Amino acid sequence: MRTLLVEDDALLGDGLRAGLRQAGFEVDWVRDGADAAHAAETESFAAIVLDLGLPNMDGLAVLRRLRARGIKTPILILTARDAVQDRVTGLDAGADDYVVKPVDLAELAARLRALVRRARGEAAPALRRGDLELDPAAHRVVFRGRSVELSAREFALLHELMLNAGRVLSREQLEERLYSWGREVESNAVEVHVHHLRRKLSPRLIRTIRGVGYLMPRDHS
Repeated sequence: MRTLLVEDDALLGDGLRAGLRQAGFEVDWVRDGADAAHAAETESFAAIVLDLGLPNMDGLAVLRRLRARGIKTPILILTARDAVQDRVTGLDAGADDYVVKPVDLAELAARLRALVRRARGEAAPALRRGDLELDPAAHRVVFRGRSVELSAREFALLHELMLNAGRVLSREQLEERLYSWGREVESNAVEVHVHHLRRKLSPRLIRTIRGVGYLMPRDHS
């Protein structure tokens, strides 16, 4: 899941980015509010981790601007401001969660997974589509009762398709959601990963909608 990290402290930001990447997130990191607002308005993220004390534009101003412009991306405030009124203000401004620093990275990853799950209308921690089950926390895929080994990128692609079951996603949309800044993307990367998923799971798992993109049916066998 591609995540925007907004943190101006270099040491903390580097640690958060490394920890979230280890937990399976693709992380783009910016260090000031203006860059955060621009990134969130122009690119696709599954979630945003937002500090409040930022240069150029305060985190609350970023939050209010994004919500005013109709951007519904789940936003988790991560800040040292621990007063009850700060929490109330942040949540009332449109944040989906509010966490006080320091935070355990495993907890942060779990909270982000929960936010993304709720934003996509999923209640259970594991996604199920017919005979297919994907558990983001355990990084496990089970198909027709057997465990299936996938690469990190195959897992991420399958996760995105399952979250959007019944919707067609173009190659460009998938690339934007799977790759953070600076990641080199081969022109046929998505096609190759789709091919591998079909081979490892089922040829009918992912449909190609010619000239449009890829579709995972809501139910399949």
